[in-house]
Amino acid sequence: MSATQFSPPADRNKQPILEVLQRLLPARGTALEIASGTGQHAAWFAAGLPGWTWQPTDRNDEGFESVTAWCAEAGATGVLPPRVLDVTAAPWPFGATTFDAIYCANMLHISPWATCAGLMQGAARHLAPQGLLITYGPYLEDEVPTATGNLAFDESLRQRDPSWGLRRREDVVATAAEAGLVLRERIAMPANNLMLVFGRG
Repeated sequence: MSATQFSPPADRNKQPILEVLQRLLPARGTALEIASGTGQHAAWFAAGLPGWTWQPTDRNDEGFESVTAWCAEAGATGVLPPRVLDVTAAPWPFGATTFDAIYCANMLHISPWATCAGLMQGAARHLAPQGLLITYGPYLEDEVPTATGNLAFDESLRQRDPSWGLRRREDVVATAAEAGLVLRERIAMPANNLMLVFGRG
């Protein structure tokens, strides 16, 4: 039986995200993926960005067999073995290593708010000088009406865990600024999601 786990949302959004990454990123580099989940994104992006080395991570190793299996199935040779990473821990377990991109999808709304500060502070420590932190997921925005589906999703998340829920884009941007990162680009994505692109101030 295959070790791969399957996420329908990851399958739907992998190509639109890849197309943005192909526009944003240079031909070669090293990427750190936060909260790799099933591994579908790591496999798809590594195959679509063949000049990149991809480092998957997650807060525990429960999905690592799936990550490895998806990457093997995709023939994605530029993927390193997945590693455990708790973004709220300091320091992160990478020593002085820097990354040209740090990518984090669908983590902030299904984890406590403290993970946002952890992500921003860790990214500030480990981004290369011209590196980008790229987040993906649903957000609340002060000047943009929230889609009905996102409101219902937010309510369901908070019922599951009061510390979860969709985050205000403005709060995320402010937390990034406290770590020395600035919002470079806001990209509207399918299904009422956003990609937020941060770089050093």
